Amino acid sequence: MKLKDFYKKAIQIGLENDPRGKETVLKELEKRKKEYESLSEKKKKYFDLESLENPYGDSRILFGNGDEEIQSIIAGIDMEVGEVILADSLRKSGHRIDAILSHHPEGGAYARLFTVMYMQADILGRFGVPINIAESLMESRIKEVERRLMPVNHTRAVDAAKLLNIPFLCLHTPADNMVATYLQKLFDEKNPYTLEDVIDLLLEIPEYSHAEKNNAGPRILIGNKDRKAGKIFVDMTGGTEGSKDIFKSMALSGINTIVAMHLSEDHRKEAEKNHLNVIIAGHIASDNLGLNLLLDKVLDGEKIKVYECSGFVRVIRQ
Repeated sequence: MKLKDFYKKAIQIGLENDPRGKETVLKELEKRKKEYESLSEKKKKYFDLESLENPYGDSRILFGNGDEEIQSIIAGIDMEVGEVILADSLRKSGHRIDAILSHHPEGGAYARLFTVMYMQADILGRFGVPINIAESLMESRIKEVERRLMPVNHTRAVDAAKLLNIPFLCLHTPADNMVATYLQKLFDEKNPYTLEDVIDLLLEIPEYSHAEKNNAGPRILIGNKDRKAGKIFVDMTGGTEGSKDIFKSMALSGINTIVAMHLSEDHRKEAEKNHLNVIIAGHIASDNLGLNLLLDKVLDGEKIKVYECSGFVRVIRQ
């Protein structure tokens, strides 16, 4: 399997599992094409052409021409300079490592992380939050995240991979889409009655069970085990945490419980103020689930060895 085929298949699977719905994503891509066509030739020179086909700016082939044959990869949640050197060490000790796969973005994909946050407004819209309110509140939060990313030295790991000549890619939102869609469907079908029932459902999933054994399993952040779960919203995709001012609108839309990867202290206070239940499923455990679900689809029928590192544990469901 060529690197570019691995990558394109992952993006397509992420698109098909996008919580916004495929139709909305295709409309966004069409809008992007019109923006490109309206640019001057000077500005087109700097336009991210990949974004015309891939709606996720935080997921890219960071190094490699795409024609590399892939028989084995080393995959992890955070693949930084240390993990790149680990890949090289494994190569030198006789292991075949054809590419590095990171879940969290590096390089230019990390610098563009804020671009995928726009999808959060559409997801909230599907749950009854007025789209004008969701978009308005997200705009200021996106600008905040963009400013935070500006001074980051984001190319370090990619530079290391180039020097060691190891192809490198990252798949962030496609994997996050997988876990968000998977868990939302699970809760919609099982309709857990209490917050304890939500936790029990999560612990039936191998990635969360493994995390629990390592003291990093699901926790009730706001509420208690006997509270009714009500309408559950799975908040696990779209770059990073959205606006902390959105919780009032979420509560008014009928959402009762949020199941998230993580929540900052400021966001926790706002959620509590609006009487929302919050369960933290676990950041790394959720990333594991999303990446495993994605790899199951991408590697279906392919004999590609996966080396695990940086918090990633491979669970095969097929």
